[in-house]
Amino acid sequence: MKINSGLLVLLIPLFSLAQISTKKSTDFTNLNAKTEGNYTTQSVQLSLKTAFQITDQAREAAKSLGKNVTIAVLDASGQIIILTRDDEVGPHNTEAARRKAYTALSTKTPTLLLSRNARLNPDTQNLATLPELLLLGGGFPLWHNGKVIGSIGIAGGGSPENDDLIAKSGAIATAQITTH
Repeated sequence: MKINSGLLVLLIPLFSLAQISTKKSTDFTNLNAKTEGNYTTQSVQLSLKTAFQITDQAREAAKSLGKNVTIAVLDASGQIIILTRDDEVGPHNTEAARRKAYTALSTKTPTLLLSRNARLNPDTQNLATLPELLLLGGGFPLWHNGKVIGSIGIAGGGSPENDDLIAKSGAIATAQITTH
């Protein structure tokens, strides 16, 4: 078999470039492997299906108390996944439910407990003046394996205790999602 020497001369640089490119790629991959743990974290996100289940459970708890409520479910970054309002619930409850959920998420504390603790401690009373926080019962962080993965907020249940009870019912024990 005879190889054209002109063709061989043209192909040699391509083979050497392929080897250089592969080596750089390998070095870059090794660099990522060494630093990945230092710059990234893994997170668990609530799925839409899970948010619907949380909402359904809370809605059932509200119905058992004879209450129509607004329910907000937020993801770990504070973005709304679901926001629903029953018929005959005042429009102010929509924002109240979202802010209760946001407060619970941000502070990693049920809002009824936060509200009561803030009133008892002069150093934390000013929490009520922060624009996004709402220190009223009805917000719970949603926990999974020791990390907050979202939150639920309830408004319109007739009392802070009712809103708190309804929000707490959003836990899904079988999925290890708690409101502790």
